[in-house]
Amino acid sequence: MKKILLALIVAASPLLQAAAQQDSLITNYRRSSLYSLLVKHNDQKFAQEISDVFLKIPTPDKYNNHDLSVKVVNMDVKLKDLEVIDNFIEDNGIASRMVARWFDRNPLTGVCTTDVVRERGLYNASEFDKELAARTQRGIAMLEDAGEDLIPNTFLIVNDIRYIDRQKTGQILSIALRGLGGIVAGATGIDAISDLGDSMGSMMETLKGFKVNVNTYLYQLVWDEETAMTFYKDYYCSAPDEQKKKSFEANRDKFRLTYIGSQKSSGKNVSFIGVNLDEPEQMIRKACQRAIDENIASLQKNFEVFKVKTPLINVEPICAQIGMKEGITKDSRFEVLEAVMKDGKVEYKKVGELKPIEGMIWDNRYMAKEEGAPGADLGYTTFKRISGHDFYPGMLIREIK
Repeated sequence: MKKILLALIVAASPLLQAAAQQDSLITNYRRSSLYSLLVKHNDQKFAQEISDVFLKIPTPDKYNNHDLSVKVVNMDVKLKDLEVIDNFIEDNGIASRMVARWFDRNPLTGVCTTDVVRERGLYNASEFDKELAARTQRGIAMLEDAGEDLIPNTFLIVNDIRYIDRQKTGQILSIALRGLGGIVAGATGIDAISDLGDSMGSMMETLKGFKVNVNTYLYQLVWDEETAMTFYKDYYCSAPDEQKKKSFEANRDKFRLTYIGSQKSSGKNVSFIGVNLDEPEQMIRKACQRAIDENIASLQKNFEVFKVKTPLINVEPICAQIGMKEGITKDSRFEVLEAVMKDGKVEYKKVGELKPIEGMIWDNRYMAKEEGAPGADLGYTTFKRISGHDFYPGMLIREIK
């Protein structure tokens, strides 16, 4: 029996190794980092419900999670321009907090670590610490590498989500409220909902009509040579240092974010097929998450600095775990990048181009499987080669115009 069990383990080990290797390719590559924030307007219908589902939307898997403790901000004023957001960012020292998150800075002692930098830079922990402690050229190069390729690629997206009230009469609105039940009653102050005799058919139409406008504003953390040198010299400490701690707190305004651009989506093409009518939260989340994902995909296409890289998981056929959530269509084009070490730093060299194969594009949008969307079961997008050769799993691809 033991021999049979051993034989099974030996036979299965190549498969297990291949699965582990693929998992490693999918997870272990350098990503940009993202902090996602919601502006909540308490005077708007469904403000609390939208806030609740926003907190359940995960960071897109093509980014590192750089969220701070505050994810939802209450604002009484309408966002007519960037001044309101800019003032919030400045008044609350958001840029300095995002820097502190990179170095896991302890607010009580000021002590910083390089754990996050090591993890996201895929550095060997013992090697990183040894080189930095020795202040070698290699150690300095690793810090410069982190400063050039990791920390500056840190972004803030501010999402302003508003429910679109398309109902024409008070009766239809009341039916909508009854359909959503006690959750909405608490947010609107309307208690006498149970007296309304709505039908399942009218409730279905109400749910299908749920729409949101989402304005997404994109900012990038400024981490240039001057900022980095000041941080390492005046604020970074590996042991408690009261002077450096106070200096950082007094100079939070030295750190800043720069505005990149914005995108608007109404999620007008969202289908609510597959949504459970007994769980209205599903409908709200689907509308919000689809619209946010659409905005992020558009921002990636429009702004070079925000583009993401994704690893190839196979080359026969050529596949990558990226799809319609990232805005891929049959007309998309991708460059293939090979990571190379130069002077102790990681650089990316273009070695070819790919395009998706029509009919083999993965629909990885939220709840695509539940609505029975074509391509939802693929698990990856398959590409054909336009140029280049000798591709191998782990090479990165990035969309090009």
